Amino acid sequence: MFIPEWIWDSIAMDFVGGLPKTKKGNEVTWVVVDRLTKAAHFVAIKKGTLVPKLAEIYVEQVVKLHGI
Repeated sequence: MFIPEWIWDSIAMDFVGGLPKTKKGNEVTWVVVDRLTKAAHFVAIKKGTLVPKLAEIYVEQVVKLHGI
């Protein structure tokens, strides 16, 4: 079994959909979890957000906060 040695070295991601739209039009929650510490980030996004935009959001919401 793989056990990560550093925080944010191994992550899990999932999408939670079927939620009501927010005022900004977001209706999906993107969940990013660090497998070592079980710390999680919950990011509201629009349905149909493409991978390049998700990468940008990941850098803004996770990498920027943790200095990965």
